[in-house]
Amino acid sequence: MFSARLAILVAIPVFSHILPVLAQGGGITCNASSSCPSSAPCCSEFGFCGTGSTFCLGGCNPLWSHTPSSCEPSPLCQSAIHTFPDNSRILTNASHYDGNATAHDWVVDKGNVLNTNQNGGELALTLTQANGGTRISSTRYLHYGTVTARLKTGRWAGVVTAFITMSDAKDEIDWEFPGNQTTQGQTNFYWLGVPNYNNGLTINNLTDTFANYHDYTIDWQPDTLRFLIDGQIDRTVSKADLKGAYPSTPARVQLSLWPAGINTSAPGTVQWAGGMINWNDPDYVAAGHFYTIIQSVSINCSDPAGSVPSGAQSYVYGSNASTNGLQIPSVLVTNETTTMNGAPSMAVSGLNSWKFYTGLVLGGSVLLSWA
Repeated sequence: MFSARLAILVAIPVFSHILPVLAQGGGITCNASSSCPSSAPCCSEFGFCGTGSTFCLGGCNPLWSHTPSSCEPSPLCQSAIHTFPDNSRILTNASHYDGNATAHDWVVDKGNVLNTNQNGGELALTLTQANGGTRISSTRYLHYGTVTARLKTGRWAGVVTAFITMSDAKDEIDWEFPGNQTTQGQTNFYWLGVPNYNNGLTINNLTDTFANYHDYTIDWQPDTLRFLIDGQIDRTVSKADLKGAYPSTPARVQLSLWPAGINTSAPGTVQWAGGMINWNDPDYVAAGHFYTIIQSVSINCSDPAGSVPSGAQSYVYGSNASTNGLQIPSVLVTNETTTMNGAPSMAVSGLNSWKFYTGLVLGGSVLLSWA
């Protein structure tokens, strides 16, 4: 049921989540038509082949790797309410992550986090000209369930706050808050990375999202997807209406603050985000950064009935099944460990810097704008 808040269906022509991309420098790439070789079997989140934790852990795409089993198993979902009295459950150096989801709840993939040390502790994600934005990812995966982030967004043109679920196979569900639009939130979803930009819906008439905490919820079930604000349903999507193109693979929870309004972004991305970033904004000058503040993240797992046996530890991908002519990956729950025991990464030369991209689709082609 819709409230007095206004929902508007829109085409949102951007990859509006943060995607830190490793500069490759001559490495082997992987994509839907070219999988990784056996010598470098894991296709990383960023489309490069290699071995070890950098390539084979969180974000490793099983559909583009040498085989689905090339990627390490993904840690099983555990229901929890994550608060931030301090940052002890956050691994701030992603290169140290070895797949042990018991040791940490979150990994900082890119950028910097702070704790306000107020209101029992609040997590701040920061954006500066130097750090290029911040993204954190949960160490555990969700295979259906309900996720609620209680947060305050940014309020600056060109700066985007995002709360999403992202699977290694590029199933994606989004809450996003672009630029200085502090009375609206945008919902979206993608299936296996297919660039369908007609799934966006903007929810209007919110009370100031920068000044006020709101609970933003993704309720992802096997047959329905719902978006809620402060416990009220604002959008419902039915799997039956999508003819199989429905997110169905285990996903990490990700929160980010990223720069869309920069010179290297596509014009459509800049416009969507409200214009160019003003690095002389009084808020930025006073604090030394832009920020979004997170008070809590609540995760309630809803794995399909009977799919989680005793002693289960992880998700793995099986063979594809055909649904309405689409190839849908199957997901298995196993007792395989997710920890690599500190195995070193075999990285190709040049894997030493991060970049962002945003993408604008024109005529079915994805144009990448590199930052």
